[in-house]
Amino acid sequence: MRHAITLDAIRVLEMIHQKGSFAAAAEALFKVPSAITYTMQKLEADLGVVIFDRSAKRAVLTPAGKLVLEEGSALLEASNRLEEKLHQLESGWEASLTIAKDTIIPESPLFEIMSRFCQLDKQVEITVVEEVLGGGWDALYTKRADIAIGLTGELPKGQFRVEQLGEIEFVFAVANQHPLADFIGLIEPQHIKQYPSIVVTDSSRSLPGRSSGVFDSKQSIRVGSMQSKIQAQLQGLGIGFLPLHMVKNELADGSLIAKACSIPRPNIPVYIASEKSKQGKALAWFYQQLVQQQWFV
Repeated sequence: MRHAITLDAIRVLEMIHQKGSFAAAAEALFKVPSAITYTMQKLEADLGVVIFDRSAKRAVLTPAGKLVLEEGSALLEASNRLEEKLHQLESGWEASLTIAKDTIIPESPLFEIMSRFCQLDKQVEITVVEEVLGGGWDALYTKRADIAIGLTGELPKGQFRVEQLGEIEFVFAVANQHPLADFIGLIEPQHIKQYPSIVVTDSSRSLPGRSSGVFDSKQSIRVGSMQSKIQAQLQGLGIGFLPLHMVKNELADGSLIAKACSIPRPNIPVYIASEKSKQGKALAWFYQQLVQQQWFV
C-alpha cells in the first residue's frame, strides 16, 4: 500500500512553512525549486486537498496544511528518535531497560540515580516496576525485568550475577493510638493474637509465593506494598514488623511506637541481581550505580 504522506514530503512542507517561500525552502534543502514545487503538488493531488494558499507573496498554510504539518512533525520526530535509537543500539546501548524494585527499597535514591543517567543523554526508555518478596526473582526469571533490587530469600545459582546491597533491620511498631502503645513490658504471642496483623502480599506470578514476618494473630489483612502496610499500621488498623529505614520519621515524631517483642525478627540481607547473559551498556551502568548506593541509612 502506497501512502500519500511521506517523510520527505513532510520535511519539504516544514521547511516551506519555516522559510516562507518555495524558493527559500529549496535553497535550505539543497534542491532545485521545481523539485519543491513538484513534491507539494503531488502531495496535494494525492490527498485531494490544498496545502498552501498561493494567493499571497508568502506561502501560507491552509487549515488542511496546518493539520498535515502538525501531525507530520510528530512523525518526523518519531522517525528521528528511531534512527537515534538504532545508532545507539549498534553502539551497545539498549533501547529500553526495566528495573524491578522491591517495595522495601526507597524511591528517592533510585530516582537520583535515574537523574544522573538522564544527564548521559542516551535514548534509553527506563521502566520501574514494584515487586514484593519473591516478585523480584520472578521478574528476572520471566524476563519481565533486566535488573532487580531489594531481593531477599534463597539465592538462585548459575544464570544471575548477584551482590548484596546491605541488611534490613526491622522494628515491631504500633500506632500511638493502638491499645498496645501503652503496654509495658515484653510483648508476647498471646498479646499479639488479640489484634489484626498487616501483611504484604507476595507479587510473584510464576514462582512459589513467600511470606515474611508472619505470626499468629486475630486476623490477617493483606496489602500490596510496604508503603500500604506502614499506612495501615499508622492508622491503627493492625500491627506488625516494619523496616526501620522506612519508619524513622514516624518513630521520631511519635506517630509510631516501637515495642519490644519476644517474636524473633532478625536482620535480612538484601541483594541486587541481573542475568549474566545480558551485556548492554545501560544495564552495566545502572548495575554499578545501584551497587554503590547506600540504601538503608
